[in-house]
Amino acid sequence: MEDEVCKHLGAIKSLKHPKDYVCEECIKTHSSWMHLRTCQTCGVTLCCDSSPNQHASKHAAAADHPVVISAEPGERWLWCYVDEEMAEY
Repeated sequence: MEDEVCKHLGAIKSLKHPKDYVCEECIKTHSSWMHLRTCQTCGVTLCCDSSPNQHASKHAAAADHPVVISAEPGERWLWCYVDEEMAEY
């Protein structure tokens, strides 16, 4: 059924929102970012794959944290890196 979401997205019951509008890793190295994503496992906010360092996807793979939300103002969606699925909220 196409309306079903993957198990990772389905497991999210409450959202972790960004504490600040910064990539926590880029700040450490004085790097820049394009867009931000917030990990739904641990709450860290990191840069997206359009950014030079791609910290969010690297974090997802290294920490086994599959789901992020967009931390961009006005965007209301989740992304699962494992299943490459998106869901709006």
